Amino acid sequence: MSMSHILILGGTTEARRLAAELAVRDGLRVTTSLAGRVARPGAVDGDVRIGGFGGAEGLAAWLREHRVDALVDATHPFAASITANAASAAAATGIPAVVLRRPGWRPGPGDRWHEAASLAEAATLLPGLGQRVLLTTGRLGLAAFAHLDGLHFVVRSVEPPEPPMPPDTEVLLARGPFTEADETALLRERRIDVIVTKDSGGEATAAKLTAARTLALPVVIVRRPPLPDGVTAVPDVTGALEWLARV
Repeated sequence: MSMSHILILGGTTEARRLAAELAVRDGLRVTTSLAGRVARPGAVDGDVRIGGFGGAEGLAAWLREHRVDALVDATHPFAASITANAASAAAATGIPAVVLRRPGWRPGPGDRWHEAASLAEAATLLPGLGQRVLLTTGRLGLAAFAHLDGLHFVVRSVEPPEPPMPPDTEVLLARGPFTEADETALLRERRIDVIVTKDSGGEATAAKLTAARTLALPVVIVRRPPLPDGVTAVPDVTGALEWLARV
């Protein structure tokens, strides 16, 4: 790996694992950039910067100024604007870039999944599926459900969600990973009859899907935004390390 500085756009478990793998290598500087939306992010090896870059042009300027040799976009699968900016900045600077994106979930036998292209579409499906909703789409975007005044929502997020929210909302602050037993108990205690989640993939929050299958509950899955045209993507940390070894 003939490079001296790698920028990781982080915020995911995979980003932290990649930083840990790279930070121990002699002569290699690793910087992880976090958007700053979570007040207490987990520990990250190497250098850390907090906050945005100012769009694609700002990121391109930062890449040049700090002499970055390679860019790894390991942000959340739904961080579409960041991924688009990263692709544009890499193209503008000629710096090699890769997207580290964990595989999405896939339904199995017994799953009652209903796919939606957006949070707004997910909201239109709910009245026909249940009355007590576990909403695990993060603290942003609740405005899409704010008009649904006939449903009870249990909103689970790491930090307090931002308004507007549905009028009948119960906030549950919790951070994964969650076990199947935990999720089954939650669904039963709150008498949940439908779940809404984004297709974030990974194991940390997948247990709710297994619990929903066991309890025969419908799940509304919001599909991921597509990756920008022409980007290279890898599914895991091993793939990112192999890509870095080739550039």
